[in-house]
Amino acid sequence: MPDSQSRPEQAAAVLKVFAVLEALAGGRRSSLAELAERAATSKTTAHRLLQTMVDLGYVEQDADTEKYGLTLRLFSLAARSLHERDDLLRAADGPMGRLSRATGESINLGVLDAREQKVVYIHKYDSAFGLSMTSTLGLRNPLHSTALGKALLAFLDEDEMRERLARMVLEPRAPRTITNPQLLLAELQATRARGYAEEMEESEAGVRCMAIPVFDHLRKPVAAISISFPLLRFDEARKDDYIRLLTECGLAASTALGFRSI
Repeated sequence: MPDSQSRPEQAAAVLKVFAVLEALAGGRRSSLAELAERAATSKTTAHRLLQTMVDLGYVEQDADTEKYGLTLRLFSLAARSLHERDDLLRAADGPMGRLSRATGESINLGVLDAREQKVVYIHKYDSAFGLSMTSTLGLRNPLHSTALGKALLAFLDEDEMRERLARMVLEPRAPRTITNPQLLLAELQATRARGYAEEMEESEAGVRCMAIPVFDHLRKPVAAISISFPLLRFDEARKDDYIRLLTECGLAASTALGFRSI
């Protein structure tokens, strides 16, 4: 076993590995200097880590540009981990597809990342329109600024909801992000009362979203489904129709997981 003095060094090395991986996760290929800067480490250290990841098959280097990029091996690992959520994905896919066809808008499924107080996007249907809100599977956004996050928070047990709120940093993300804890608490209580969450330019300028929770057989919120619109395409006259379709989607997914309304 490693001695106690080597453990901090090993932890620091692991942190640097993940700093480099997260720097690469932006999607575009990057040079050694760019990655070292974004990972806040030296070029020598970054190069050593990158060469190891190349050897292991997680990173590749372009022979012409000498820039680095992720291979599909990490995606494969992530995809295998989603098997743990197979029941949820199967339950939500059909209802999400129907909602997508009925509206033509972006539909997302998110779950709670309890450790970081964020929502993780695990399934989606892209908009049929050219101008749309786009999301990336695996993307993590703060709970407080997204309709998905607010739907997940609002239907938790009251004590758990307040405990999570106490640990959150309400950073501004867009023009209308709620950064006052009391205002956010009031918004969550209103969300629970009306049955769905809303956000308008709280996560992204020019975007409006609504979300509904998905419950399991124990009546606990295990996910949320959202519909997202560019503000200029949101038809206020159809809002009740959107809410009805979203509610039907959430109930269908919940029912497939064993949820029964009282």
